[in-house]
Amino acid sequence: MLTLSNSGFSDALVILGAAGLVIPAFARFRISPIIGFILVGVLVGPFGLGTLVGQQPWLYYITISDAHSIEPFAEFGIILLLFSIGLELSFKRLWSMRTAVFGVGAAELVGAGLVLAAVLYATGLSTGGAIGLGLALSLSSTALVLPIAGTTSAVGRAAFAMLLFEDLALVPIIFTLGALAPNASADGWISLGRTLGYGAVTVAILFIGGRFLLPRMFGQAARTKSPELFLAASLLVVIAASLATSAAGLSPIVGALIAGLLIAETEYHGEVEAITAPFKGLALGVFLITVGMRLDLGFVASNWAALLGATMLVMVVKSAVTTGLLKLSGARTGVAAETGVLMASPSETTLIVLGVAGAAGLILPATAAFWTTVTAIGLTATPLLAKAGQVISGAIDRQAKHEDHSVAIDEAGPGAVVIGFGRVGRTVADMLRRHGLPYLGVDADIDNVNAARREGYKVLFGDVTRTELVDQLKLGHAKALVLTMDDPVLTVRLAKRVRGWVPDLPIIARARDANHAAELYRAGVSDAVPETLESSLQLSEAVLVDMGIAVGPVIASIHGMRDEMRKSIKEAGGLDREPRIRRLRSGDVPA
Repeated sequence: MLTLSNSGFSDALVILGAAGLVIPAFARFRISPIIGFILVGVLVGPFGLGTLVGQQPWLYYITISDAHSIEPFAEFGIILLLFSIGLELSFKRLWSMRTAVFGVGAAELVGAGLVLAAVLYATGLSTGGAIGLGLALSLSSTALVLPIAGTTSAVGRAAFAMLLFEDLALVPIIFTLGALAPNASADGWISLGRTLGYGAVTVAILFIGGRFLLPRMFGQAARTKSPELFLAASLLVVIAASLATSAAGLSPIVGALIAGLLIAETEYHGEVEAITAPFKGLALGVFLITVGMRLDLGFVASNWAALLGATMLVMVVKSAVTTGLLKLSGARTGVAAETGVLMASPSETTLIVLGVAGAAGLILPATAAFWTTVTAIGLTATPLLAKAGQVISGAIDRQAKHEDHSVAIDEAGPGAVVIGFGRVGRTVADMLRRHGLPYLGVDADIDNVNAARREGYKVLFGDVTRTELVDQLKLGHAKALVLTMDDPVLTVRLAKRVRGWVPDLPIIARARDANHAAELYRAGVSDAVPETLESSLQLSEAVLVDMGIAVGPVIASIHGMRDEMRKSIKEAGGLDREPRIRRLRSGDVPA
């Protein structure tokens, strides 16, 4: 008869229960799922309900009995996170970031590490211990910062550059701490050089081999039309790359990032990203649960003053150093401040470096335990820091010298309001100007606003997630509202809000695809324009004209096709939401 460990069953129950019950409850009250997972870890960990298992044995089944047993899954979550980030990048973009990675990134790590080391040395720590702790605490959390900031916004790009350097520097930091140990020999520096050499060779092999092998491997998997095989191939690539860099002495997350970059250069990157996303989310949830399990609430209660002071010290130093360096590098003040606050807490890799410093004899076990608690507190506070950074950045941007709310808003009444003034928003404004129609553009990126104003556009800086700003736009007197933002969720939410206020206002919205367009129609927009629909119609128009069909009949047929497709979208109501990977199983979608 098949037998399984009760411990494994109970741990799985806790993790899946957190993902399926607790996190939706937090989302309902608009609380970050990050905090939810961490609080679950505090509750069911060895310092929470786990302490009562002896008195109440039934609690064994809803607590995690062995905290170390789920740590490999937490590490896998971080690996999948870096893999997904690699899928969003390209070699060209990564190369363009080299100055930020090895310039600002290196300066941030070394600068914050030295300042923290100086403060710690002044408290009585040895030189080696102060350097080890300073470097450990100067690291920031890749697992939390990037999901919050992304990699496409100004804050996300700045944070990613610094986090990437930290991930690359992790192995040299570990070897450096080993060389600083009281009983260390010169072999430590020799081992560091050997590891870096092996690592460079391994990375080169991955790049060369991946370019030749991956397109063929995923091509074969796609031809089978089996999502299971596609998933297996994806996980095989990320695990093999992580094991290769780990065997060479580098961090496994470096291999995961390289695997993502290599797949991003193939036509299969969208499918890989979609099929691995659920595993990444669940594995990151496990990581956050392990963070919460490290928080001993009794220890926190008895040492709250020292822990609070230490946490604030780390956050203030890192925030100040990061903000200053980004400002010196030319970043906008609001972006620099928001990135600095977001990067202020320690990292999951801080725990690794603390363990190495303790094993090397640079710090005492009690010191390592204290700073481990500080790290867990800092990680828990990261979502709150993100909100604080956004508030600070917004306050700074509102004081920008180019901002002038009153004049722009007064002129907005008779015309159209265009929210989102990127490439699409500018094109809409150009057409309105060509026909002599008044308009007002609104954008949350002050750099976009300033550049547009210099070119003669009427643009207001503002964040439409703030209700008071939407109130000031006087949409009741506008002739049309045009939504061109990149954020599909925000577009739907804003459409619903405005439709409730102004029932008769024409609302025209940019949609990502047909499903998003159907959702926008349900939210109350007058017209939703899917990007995929318009690109296919423009392509069809070009083909027909180039093949000798007269322009008049072509334009008429294009208009007819557009009307038919929009009608079908409205009638479907977005009900055909079957995921692409499920359609792949039935063979409807070509690989």
